[in-house]
Amino acid sequence: MFLPDLFRLRQTFDRPRVDDIAGEVRRQMEHLDLGGRVQTGQSVAITVGSRGIRNMREIIAASVAVLQEAGAAPFLVPAMGSHGGGTVTGQLNVLESYGITEEYCRCPIRASMETVVVCRANEGFDVHFDRHAYEADHVLVCNRVKPHTNFVGAFESGLMKMMLIGLGKKNGAYIYHRAIQDYTFEQIVRSVGECVLDQCNILGGLAIVENAYDETARLEAVLPEEFAPREQQLLVQARQWMPRLPFGDVDVLVIDEIGKRISGTGMDTNVIGRKPAEELPGQELPRVKNVVVLRLRPDSYGNACGIGRADFTTERVVDAMDRQVTWINCLTGADIESAKTPVHLPTDRATIEAALVQIGLVEPADARVIWIENTLLLENVACSATYQDEAQQRSDLEILSSPRPFPFDDEGNLAGVREFEN
Repeated sequence: MFLPDLFRLRQTFDRPRVDDIAGEVRRQMEHLDLGGRVQTGQSVAITVGSRGIRNMREIIAASVAVLQEAGAAPFLVPAMGSHGGGTVTGQLNVLESYGITEEYCRCPIRASMETVVVCRANEGFDVHFDRHAYEADHVLVCNRVKPHTNFVGAFESGLMKMMLIGLGKKNGAYIYHRAIQDYTFEQIVRSVGECVLDQCNILGGLAIVENAYDETARLEAVLPEEFAPREQQLLVQARQWMPRLPFGDVDVLVIDEIGKRISGTGMDTNVIGRKPAEELPGQELPRVKNVVVLRLRPDSYGNACGIGRADFTTERVVDAMDRQVTWINCLTGADIESAKTPVHLPTDRATIEAALVQIGLVEPADARVIWIENTLLLENVACSATYQDEAQQRSDLEILSSPRPFPFDDEGNLAGVREFEN
């Protein structure tokens, strides 16, 4: 098969950035009035999630230091629903893979899958909350605010969701995702969030917003009573700053890797145009005919949640899947689609060729192809020659090379788009 030639391309995005992470955490936490609200010796549970948030261990360590200076006794709580296989050991392994340890953060980690039922939501289901966090004198909710991969609304991923899914552990995550099938995501978030804010001693939140370069763009301490209104504003900002594909119409999108460090669904559905929800007014998702995934990141520990959003993948990915871990995550999240196994072939070339056959009347050599490392890193990509004329007319795009063939090795595999760039 004649495949399209590819040229290297660099995108330019807005780049607000926090350079002094520890200093900004300290400045922001002054807004929480710790001296007036936290007594000496009181315990504070700090939430730590399972997403690959940039600078997370530095943010957590700085939060611990500020609380200790205020006389508090902070500790960390894994707040990640059913991730890590829904086990204590698995969740501790996730934290360790991020470098978040007791030694680094200088405080204990208290991990359990046990929850306390703190109240009953208006919709008729129990509200679960991590036992260690519930027994603490205070809870500091830390999380990134960003568009969710499955839901659209005033709240998506952020502080509010962390109080539900993260601190609800596997028990809560399972119930809430079931409830979302009968009620809107926003209704469940508001309902459970109100219960948690009323019953669980929330000290405040530390909201993180990232830019399109996977860097910390904003850190903001938020008082409990401001969670809902402020998170909605930060979500608008996060949506504006998120990375995007350089072109909206794509025949085949080739993705080097997926994994939990990249997105809750392995690859961000907002980026690839596979978000299973109606678009927000003014939010245009790309139109991608076929998505090809070549690898599963090793630090996903076999969790291939989101692979079902791809159309084609390699036998390498399927072999790397831990089906039990993947299914637990997807079933708890009521996202069966993300657990499905796509068509899989033995080599990268065979997989890409299969995808190119399924694009209608367009000849493979003329196809609109974009090749990316993952959905977090979209500054440098490779694009088929079909896009070259359009790219030359765009001030936000810089062409870095002339078109050349896919660099397959003798076995028909690719080393990755980074190597193609070099």
